[in-house]
Amino acid sequence: MANTQDIRRRIKSIRNTAQITKAMQMVAASKMRKAQQHALAGRPYAALMNKVLVSLQKRTDPRFHPLLAIRPVNKELVLVISTDKGLCGALNTNLFREAAKFDSAKTVFVVTGKKARQFIGRTKRELLADFECKDSPSFVETKPIAKFCMEKFLRHEVDKVSVLYTHFINTINQLATVQTLLPISSFDLPKGEATKGEGVDPMIGYVFEPNAEGVLDSMLPYYVSYQVFQMILDARASEHSARMVAMKNATDNANQFIKDLTLEYNKMRQASITTELLEISTAQMALGG
Repeated sequence: MANTQDIRRRIKSIRNTAQITKAMQMVAASKMRKAQQHALAGRPYAALMNKVLVSLQKRTDPRFHPLLAIRPVNKELVLVISTDKGLCGALNTNLFREAAKFDSAKTVFVVTGKKARQFIGRTKRELLADFECKDSPSFVETKPIAKFCMEKFLRHEVDKVSVLYTHFINTINQLATVQTLLPISSFDLPKGEATKGEGVDPMIGYVFEPNAEGVLDSMLPYYVSYQVFQMILDARASEHSARMVAMKNATDNANQFIKDLTLEYNKMRQASITTELLEISTAQMALGG
């Protein structure tokens, strides 16, 4: 059974740990706010781009564009967007659980994030490329990732490109999501506008120069690059949110543990004092007797 000195030592150790997790919680909270703002700020732009692509789709025959070509899937490329660091709860675990569902014989992987690279190496799956991303990447920095995936698809080295990332819902909820990047599926109007009129061109009154086909050729690669950029921003917001929640839970658990140990320490100390008093009283009685 632990004595009072051991309990004091454990309380001190846990208190130091709680200070570290509290500091990490505050850092993650600061990064989380910035990451959430970046992730949410890009969604209106993505919705507007979808409106333009819906309009282009109605003015052209996009079936002949190579990025829209649907082929039998003999080989699939999966882009996995993970974190570089741990201590973010079950975020990476949920992500890799989805990655393990892909048939390794028909799937090749491209990763961004050290944790994904380690997972691919540990499970002996085929890794084509490993890209590094900053904590707050710009669109230019993420563009090579999309370009690499598009080149593999256009060269017919793969027949499908999917992205596995953590979709940011809110601070508490993040969802491991698989989304098809290539071939590009048909475009839909943003929610709330789709009901305003089926089959109506959302960009009536706008003229595309030099022509709709030329604009579509330019926009589709940009659309793919922006999709990858938005997914990375979502993954970053999810990472910092998950880390903040995990560190808050760790701090709360440490504080509760300190309370329990303090209570145990006080009980042992009180029992020790009571025992000493009884020994003194017994000695006095024996002397008096």
